[in-house]
Amino acid sequence: MNFHAISAIYHFEMARTRRTLFQSIVSPVLSTSLYFIVFGAAIGSRISEVDGVSYGAFIVPGLIMLSLLTQSVSNASFGIYFPRFTGTIYEVLSAPISFLEIVIAYVGAAATKAMLVGVIILATAHLFVPMTIQHPVWMLLFMVLTAITFSLLGFIIGIWADNFEKLQFVPLLIITPLAFLGGSFYSISMLPPIWQTVTLFNPVVYLISGFRWSFYGQADVSVGVSLAMTFLFLSICLAVIAWIFKTGWRLKA
Repeated sequence: MNFHAISAIYHFEMARTRRTLFQSIVSPVLSTSLYFIVFGAAIGSRISEVDGVSYGAFIVPGLIMLSLLTQSVSNASFGIYFPRFTGTIYEVLSAPISFLEIVIAYVGAAATKAMLVGVIILATAHLFVPMTIQHPVWMLLFMVLTAITFSLLGFIIGIWADNFEKLQFVPLLIITPLAFLGGSFYSISMLPPIWQTVTLFNPVVYLISGFRWSFYGQADVSVGVSLAMTFLFLSICLAVIAWIFKTGWRLKA
């Protein structure tokens, strides 16, 4: 394992975060704070509790997960797309470094950035609503798995995209709607039975449900199923990336 190469790519990606601090950290935190104000205060004043939890506290896991998903995909996709756009990706591909080490470096940096945003939002949430975390270890596990999984997805998107429009297409028109429809602001038990069934085909439901369980001990889907679905999605992303590097699809052309 070439740890020097991994460290070089990782620190280069993290340095870009410091240069774009407002866009990378401040902007998503401010946006999420507005969600707390609008949904937690305005709507929360009309909804007393959801499953025994105040509405303001209920939406905290969903908002953190929403930011985690979008930031993971955005950071990873741009991180690998920009070297392809400038042509510097060939320097990485010709270096004595395996595809596994490349993925670890780029995905690790993207996941770290997303985790940083998630932790800051969690700390910010305490300023708006009183909340407790019943299972902090499980909370951290779900955050790490989600950040890594969607960073892998973002890595795939960054290789697939051949222009900036495609780079924004999946996060804006697929990931964000799935997160909103995945129970970020409501429990799926509040939906009519037929829509509850339809919602279970949304993979984000399992992430948010498991993450919310780590806070309040309540979930729409069992924790075991949530973990299984997360690992399944993670495995699929790894398999796709392995195929990409094996065939050189959109990398060597």
